[in-house]
Amino acid sequence: MSAELAFNRSVDVDYGVAEEVAPQVRRIVANNPSPYTFLGTNTYLVGRGRVAVIDPGPACEQHLAAIVDATRGERVTHILITHSHRDHCDGARGLQALVGGEILSFGPTGTERGAGAPGLGEAFVDPSFRPDRTLQDGDVVKAGGVALDVLHTPGHAPDHLCFALVGQRTVFTGDHVMGWNTTVIAPPEGSMAKFLASLEKLLPRHDKVFLPAHGGRVQTPQRVVKAYIMHRQWREQTILTCLEDGVSTIPRIVAKIYGDLDADLKAAAALSVLAHLEHMISRGLVRETGSRDRDAQPEAGTEAGLASVYSVSPGASSQAS
Repeated sequence: MSAELAFNRSVDVDYGVAEEVAPQVRRIVANNPSPYTFLGTNTYLVGRGRVAVIDPGPACEQHLAAIVDATRGERVTHILITHSHRDHCDGARGLQALVGGEILSFGPTGTERGAGAPGLGEAFVDPSFRPDRTLQDGDVVKAGGVALDVLHTPGHAPDHLCFALVGQRTVFTGDHVMGWNTTVIAPPEGSMAKFLASLEKLLPRHDKVFLPAHGGRVQTPQRVVKAYIMHRQWREQTILTCLEDGVSTIPRIVAKIYGDLDADLKAAAALSVLAHLEHMISRGLVRETGSRDRDAQPEAGTEAGLASVYSVSPGASSQAS
């Protein structure tokens, strides 16, 4: 099993310009590049005349003005939010004040939000975000001549939704599946078990293209979903191998399997390893000893599990192979 994924990072971006990327679909990229957002957040305008906006992006005056300009002479009927991370939802109320439209999202989940690392709490998720109307798996949103099926796909975030353009075999995948990088699964709000289940949910579909919230289009959806699943299975095996070799703490596992990772992404890598460990613990493959790694005491606001010592449960190697 290989860990290699064929990412597409060759994407040209003209910030603030509405580009047609599929029939009935225009994209405007927000100028908020970062290690987590790649070149910026993709805002999609779906339909003509009567328009649904998917992920208005950050509360950036220039980006909101670009959406207003692109929809001039049209009516914005809906503002859809894939999930309540700030790079997706912070611009919602500001855009609504400018163009109208009903704000729709999954809504509050009643679960712990944020990620257990400095800078990944309320700075990147809005726990107080509330839509005008909530959506559930299986709902249909109609905007003019187009309809969007609602798919609940938790894992990256508990409230994550994908939107499938009916009759077009096109899915707006938010941060669930992207072509430029793997999706960050960061506890406590991130769940590896739910993420994998949400990937499996996409496999029986016959989609032709995925339009993610960051980066370019995914032209081979089923192949990429299968590769995502295989990558996570491979990562689990590498973590189990680390534990069998005595590499039993998250900082040491990260150093072993990620190598010279960009310092800005080490916290995300550590949380991803923690998400894998939590998933394996729930299946009886790994156990947390309860002792602490003296070199990795958690900072305020971090997940305590980041400083724990882990071991393989008896018989787990044969179960996981």
